[in-house]
Amino acid sequence: MMEQAAGMMLRRLASSSRLLNAAVAFRFRAPWNTHFHFSTTSETLEPSQSPPQQNHDHLNPSQPSSSSATISVDRSALYNPPEHSHEPSSDSKLVAHLKSIIKFRGGPISVAEYMEEVLTNPNAGYYMNRDVFGAGGDFITSPEVSQMFGEMVGVWNMCLWEQMGHPEKVNLVELGPGRGTLMADLLRGTSKFEKFRKSLHIHLVECSPALQKLQYNTLKCEDEDVTDSNNDKKTISTLTGATVSWHSTLEQVPVGLPTIIIAHEFYDALPVHQFQKASLGWCEKMVDVAEDSSFRFVLSPQPTPATLLYLKKRCKWASTEEIARLNHIEVCPKAMELTHAIAKRIGSDGGGALIIDYGLNGIVSDSLQAIRKHQFVTVLDDPGSADLSAYVDFPSIKYSAEEASENVSVHGPITQSQFLGSLGINFRVESLLQNCTDEQAESLRTGYWRLVLQFHSNDMLGERFCYSGLLLPK
Repeated sequence: MMEQAAGMMLRRLASSSRLLNAAVAFRFRAPWNTHFHFSTTSETLEPSQSPPQQNHDHLNPSQPSSSSATISVDRSALYNPPEHSHEPSSDSKLVAHLKSIIKFRGGPISVAEYMEEVLTNPNAGYYMNRDVFGAGGDFITSPEVSQMFGEMVGVWNMCLWEQMGHPEKVNLVELGPGRGTLMADLLRGTSKFEKFRKSLHIHLVECSPALQKLQYNTLKCEDEDVTDSNNDKKTISTLTGATVSWHSTLEQVPVGLPTIIIAHEFYDALPVHQFQKASLGWCEKMVDVAEDSSFRFVLSPQPTPATLLYLKKRCKWASTEEIARLNHIEVCPKAMELTHAIAKRIGSDGGGALIIDYGLNGIVSDSLQAIRKHQFVTVLDDPGSADLSAYVDFPSIKYSAEEASENVSVHGPITQSQFLGSLGINFRVESLLQNCTDEQAESLRTGYWRLVLQFHSNDMLGERFCYSGLLLPK
């Protein structure tokens, strides 16, 4: 059924020859020429070393040419957004804030609290005030490699909508939409399917004001006045005419309608607790301030509440043999809570969810990483200047969903190569190649192979990314 529906939609897509230049460099929150290594042995926790200072050459301003008149322009009223700086700074606002928390608590904070503050602190969080994507940022995501990625996700959404019985109104929700590229390609790819297009109300769950503005522009949004007592404004995407709304959390998205949820590289940014096996048993890895005022990892002297609550729950879902092999374990309570909320909503309102991320089909050991300017850096180095992410624990998603609702079935995880292949990406690339320039053809082929190739090479995602679906059972 899914394959037949996908085939029909791909034939409709074939008439569209829109091409996007694929990004030359593609990364999934990881730099090229590097492999992930998971630690399975105990390590000595020491203060992280600061990176060596780099010398930067600065260009001297050119001498002004002689002129008979001088024109002065007042730019004081112009808006100048902050640039995405990678320069290290001593005790930035975020660093000072983190140190004040540790000082106030009288001791270290959990890795999860550190990660959450670094990424989403309202004033100085990594995502909050700037565009961190693309060649000029820190990493490039799958939707920016090729339009085909968003189109295939659109085919999946169309298939699900048909299986739901073609509902007249649907909430289409994306968690952490980035620049809005995936949603834009999804809407363009499905724009010819009138009934589906008219059924959509788009809800973007995004806490970053800076990224909300990018999404508004990418979806080519316009505001329309609404004639009611509240004098509200209605935002429309001119790509398809669908209404677009922004929310800080999933809980703010209205209930009562069938809901399709997309979470692409969202779970990996949720804060994780890290635990390490010690002589006294499992202890939690914490973040403290060293004597030289830098941040360092330390172990809790005894089990913490998180050890007793979250670690115990995760171990309940694993075999004794699996746990015995590990000296480190990562647990993401917020991923469990989010999955619980998604499953509850789907179980009551109908619909489905597609979770796309890099992860493991088992317990995650020690995967927390920091990436700045497309290179790995130390996790505790210059907080707020680098992206933090961790591998997704897909079994915990499955167990959390099944725990939340008996009406939801969980499928997967399967690899990205399998997912895109089942939706017909190979037929789509062939169609696009028939009407493009040589330069566009090269970009299409490069993007295609980076999305589907099933090798553990550094920039190929066929096996790195996994897909898991939460659906109402037939």
